[in-house]
This record gives sequence, C-alpha cells and structure tokens, in this order.
Amino acid sequence: MIEFKNVTKRYPEGKVALDNLNLKIENGEFVFIMGDSGAGKTTLTKLLLREEKVTEGELYVDGINIGKMPRSRVPKYRRRLGVVFQDFRLFKKKTVFENVAFALRIVGGVNKEDIKNRVMSMLKIVGLEEKANNFPHQLSGGEQQRVALARAIINNPHTIIADEPTGNLDPKLSMEIMRLLIQMREYGKTVVVVTHEDELAKMFHQRIVRLKNGRLVDDGVYGGDGE
Repeated sequence: MIEFKNVTKRYPEGKVALDNLNLKIENGEFVFIMGDSGAGKTTLTKLLLREEKVTEGELYVDGINIGKMPRSRVPKYRRRLGVVFQDFRLFKKKTVFENVAFALRIVGGVNKEDIKNRVMSMLKIVGLEEKANNFPHQLSGGEQQRVALARAIINNPHTIIADEPTGNLDPKLSMEIMRLLIQMREYGKTVVVVTHEDELAKMFHQRIVRLKNGRLVDDGVYGGDGE
C-alpha cells in the first residue's frame, strides 16, 4: 500500500509543490494522477521514486517510511518499482530482447537460460515476441512503449509507475498502452499512471485523483471501460 500522510514538499526557493497531501493507494489498485502543469504530479512521482524527500509529513510504501529510508537502501527499494517514461528511454543500439534483458542483468543472479525464458515471456505479454531481434528504430512509438513496459515488469515489481506513458503516442496507441497497464492488475500489480490526458483517463472506469496547486481536489471513479 502507498500512503501519503500530511505530505508537504517545499523546494529550497520556497515553492510548495505538494501541500498537506493525504492519499492512500491500496495494493493491486489502478490510479490515474491528474492535474494541470504545476499541480504537483511530477513531484509526487519523484517522492515515490525517492528522487526527492518529503519536507513535512510521512510517505509509506508497504509500511516503510521511505522519507526516512537511508540512502544506501534506496537502490534496493527502487528494484521493487517498475517505471515507464514518456520518452521510452530504450537503448538505441540494443535489440528489443537486450533492452528488456538489461533490467534482469543489472540486478544479477539470473542465469542465461532463465533470462531468455523470462524475457520472451514478457514480450509475449506485450505482444512483441516476434520482434525480439528488432532495434528500437524499427518499431513504432506504441511498440517502443510496450518494450519499455516489458522492461518495467521483468523483475516482478510490486508497483508500476507510468509517467505520461502516452504523451508521445497517437490516440489509438494510447488506448493500447492504457489497456496493457490496466491488465497489469491481473498480475497483482499496483499501477499509478501520471497523466494530463483527461479525456483518455475518463474512457476507463478507474480511480482518478486530481491535484491542483499541490493539493488533492478530487478523488473518485469516473468514465467507461475504454471500449
């Protein structure tokens, strides 16, 4: 479970990015985090990734106060997270297989045969097993984002954080990526999607949390089922 308890994030220049935020996300839940530019979405993501620390209040992930987590434990904590970015962040000179396998190799302790089996299993989930030997430039934007998603989930993370995952995609591909992210709940994942695409979010019957000027202003389930 993720829980923000009276969290305020104030930057050195005095800007308050999050203002006394109280928010709870249950295990296995799918949540859209929405708001205009400057609403606090990016700061919320950085706090979850422990790229920033809370100024006031407490942020718990699975009962651990990550704001007080020693720096030495942060890398291990981040391995429990799967992160998907707007700009894909794939290695241009590595194949699809190598891009996904990289996440396994960096953790270590996995033999060559296990890597092959796990990578191909992930590529099957995202529908790209036939493009394992392709390079990123040979893929469409939607396919590249699916590779990024496969890489994010290859280490079986507890939580997936997707930061504007459809920002560089057309509407049809955006729907495809959102459906894949929602599918992740079937594997027991908690999914947090940060987006400004209001109409897209409303097409799915999921929880939407809205921020404005660093404060939570709305929290509920809206929209249809994406069909």
